[in-house]
Amino acid sequence: MTLATPRLTARIAGVCYLLDVAFGPGMIALKQIFVPTDAARTIANLISHKGIFMLGYAGNFVAIATYIVVTALFYQLFKPVNKSVSLVAAFVGLAGCTVLIVASGFYFAPLLVLDQPNIALVLFKIYGQMFNATLPYFGVYCLLIGYLTYRSTFLPRWLGVMMMLGFIGGMTFLVPTLGRALFPLNMIGNIGELVLAVWLVVRSVDAKRWTSLNTEHQEREAQLMLR
Repeated sequence: MTLATPRLTARIAGVCYLLDVAFGPGMIALKQIFVPTDAARTIANLISHKGIFMLGYAGNFVAIATYIVVTALFYQLFKPVNKSVSLVAAFVGLAGCTVLIVASGFYFAPLLVLDQPNIALVLFKIYGQMFNATLPYFGVYCLLIGYLTYRSTFLPRWLGVMMMLGFIGGMTFLVPTLGRALFPLNMIGNIGELVLAVWLVVRSVDAKRWTSLNTEHQEREAQLMLR
């Protein structure tokens, strides 16, 4: 790989990370529509705010798609640091995205049962529960990427510490009532994701250090293959 490649990879990952943050989850759109205790009002809100609802739905898939790209690029970027940890991080990130893809079906489904408000309300609740269930996955992902960033030498260590803080907020949703009670304070730790994304776009990575680390990684793998 040339010296320019890791920098370009890092910048593309940073742009995609920013797009993920910008489009965000459909939960934001649902706040204007979903009334947990009133099915009829929820349906009325859905009909009158259908445009916002569909923007949230589209935003979900943009966020998922960009996060998948980030996961793939981060695997390549951090593989020289620790291939095993980078691979586990990729699987965890993709697992969270997979749950979100399934959850998006429950987000859209109420449009198909507008004449049955109670069923629509249940579908919205299932979406919310599934969305919350993805947050521990992404919390673990932040922890692993934070660790790799801290150990990388081609990125500042403080970025790794900030990323690892996202683990705390994500883990609160292992107990849904606790996660909801602490929201949005438990999401403050996720600011590390935004800071890392901006850093990658503006500063990228130290290409010489990445290349040196990657050369060492390739030599180790070559030695293992010869054994």
